[in-house]
Amino acid sequence: MKKSILIFYFLLLYAMLEMFWWGTVMIQLQPQRMAMVMGEGAVFLFLLGVGAYFIHDSIKREDKLKEQQQNFLMSVTHELKSPLAAIKLSIETIIKRDLDKEQQAKLLRNSLKDIERLDDLVENMLLATKIESKTYSFPKEEFDFSDLVTKITDRLQVHSCGYEQNIKTNIEEGITILGDKFALSSVVTNLVENAVKYSGPCAEVAVELCQNGGKPVLTVSDKGPGIPDDEKMLIFDKFYRVGAENVRKSKGTGLGLFIVKEVLQNHDADISVKDNTPQGAIFEVTFN
Repeated sequence: MKKSILIFYFLLLYAMLEMFWWGTVMIQLQPQRMAMVMGEGAVFLFLLGVGAYFIHDSIKREDKLKEQQQNFLMSVTHELKSPLAAIKLSIETIIKRDLDKEQQAKLLRNSLKDIERLDDLVENMLLATKIESKTYSFPKEEFDFSDLVTKITDRLQVHSCGYEQNIKTNIEEGITILGDKFALSSVVTNLVENAVKYSGPCAEVAVELCQNGGKPVLTVSDKGPGIPDDEKMLIFDKFYRVGAENVRKSKGTGLGLFIVKEVLQNHDADISVKDNTPQGAIFEVTFN
């Protein structure tokens, strides 16, 4: 980017110097045309300034997008390597060691969870690509949303904190909606996974589904670091992630909330982000 900006400003400076030089020559040759030269020069400077602003902004946005794409590729690589390494280790342990059935079953269950993580990642990438290229039609059907949320929270449940479950649920039964079951399952999965990811170890995540004024409302609350006010709307942009890339510890691709926003827009649903108390964030989805 620095090279492009330097070249751009060099050409801009050259154009301005040329304009002043020609203006000076013109005034010296025909002093009576000074007002016309200055007026046209002012218009030229204004148009040049406006054009320079938009070109500069375009270069910055393109560079930012390129940086986000590079970060995305690094994040995807990391997201793929971690579960693959865990699966490989589990299988090698089963093959090389004489384990009893219970130990083997535990390793296989862990491997299955890692495979599900990989599956979620691939589904996110495919869905994001289809949404952006406008090739996804969002086929809608009436289905039990309560059952869907229950199954997803059960699958994402963390049992590594003693006897305490990481995800606390309060799901009203029998809530049905008309929508794309596959796409909405991605919405729920991304919201709950984000809440678990950004919360501290064994911190409680709350998932609630209820009817409010006849409208289904899904709420996912975490006790993580929270989201600054100036970033609450930016988090739904593609590849955007909270905080500086070089100090960020949490994993992710920056696609999850982009998919959430796009899917909910196609379901005439609203999502809001609020601060949790004493810390964390609350994502509230309302289906109209």
